[in-house]
Amino acid sequence: MRKEDCFYLGKIVSLHGYKGEVLAKLDTDSPQEYENMESVLVALGSDLVPFFMQQSRLHKSNLLRIRFEEVSTEPEASRLLGCELYLPLELLPKLTGNRFYYHEVIGFSLQDAVHGPVGVIRTVNDQGPQALFVAEKDGKELLIPVTDDFIVKVDREGQTVHIRTPEGLIDLYLGQ
Repeated sequence: MRKEDCFYLGKIVSLHGYKGEVLAKLDTDSPQEYENMESVLVALGSDLVPFFMQQSRLHKSNLLRIRFEEVSTEPEASRLLGCELYLPLELLPKLTGNRFYYHEVIGFSLQDAVHGPVGVIRTVNDQGPQALFVAEKDGKELLIPVTDDFIVKVDREGQTVHIRTPEGLIDLYLGQ
């Protein structure tokens, strides 16, 4: 399976005990949905390797305590530290309304309530304190905060995100 066909679930951040258990920090708003999984894909080098779980359960807020079937010692578990965890895209829970996954809106048009079409979403930058739509229109890059205050409607069928931005934001990029 390729990373492009998967979503990032989290990362193994520490060992738990000496019998091979690990703790994974999950990158999700609903960690409880990932308790009691049967398997997960572990990024080892450039490969995604399926690991079957003997047990997985929540450990504090968004940490998942995992006991893999083939990992039973501390040295075996240590090799997995820092490894990223993935699941196939089809396992993502479906979102409705104005809730969306970032990968889902790539290629959608941005339609501002005042300015009309303001670009196509190329990516979502979530590396800073505020996630941003990175859109392009006529060779110009626009950065629009991903916030409920700006998002009016997500039209999946029409592949459009309708937004209402503050006065001057779009003008800043398009020079209108």
